[in-house]
Amino acid sequence: MNPNRTLPQSKEALLKSYQVRLKDDVKSMLDNFEEIIKLARGEGDSQISKTTQCEQDTYEMQVRAANIVRAGESLMKLVSDIKQYLILNDFHSVNEAIANNSQLFRATQRDCDKKLMKLRDEMAMDLYDLEEEYYTSIFK
Repeated sequence: MNPNRTLPQSKEALLKSYQVRLKDDVKSMLDNFEEIIKLARGEGDSQISKTTQCEQDTYEMQVRAANIVRAGESLMKLVSDIKQYLILNDFHSVNEAIANNSQLFRATQRDCDKKLMKLRDEMAMDLYDLEEEYYTSIFK
C-alpha cells in the first residue's frame, strides 16, 4: 500500500484484525506441532503405565493435529477474506479504468459534436439558399 495514503479507521482496524488472526493461527499451528513432536519423542516423566501413557499421548496428538487443521482452515479463510478486501478496496485500478473510458467517451463525444455542428452549418446554408431561391423564383 501507498504509505502516503491514510486508511479510514475501520479499514485500519480490519487490517490489524487480519494481522492478529494470522499471528494467532500460525502460533497455534507451531505450538501444536511442537507438542506433537515432544509426544512422539516420548518426552516427559510420567508415573503411569507405558500402555496408558501411549493411549493418552495418541489422544493428545489427535487433538493437537485437529488444532493444526483448524488453524490451517482459519488461515485459508483469512486468505479469502484478504482477497475479498483487496477486490473491494482496489479503487486505484478501478478509477484508472473509469478515467481511461471517460477520456475515450469524451473524445468520441467531441468528434460527434463536431460532425453535428458541421452538418447543422451545411443544412443552414442549404436552407438559406433554398429560401433565397424560393423568394426570387417566378413560380411562387
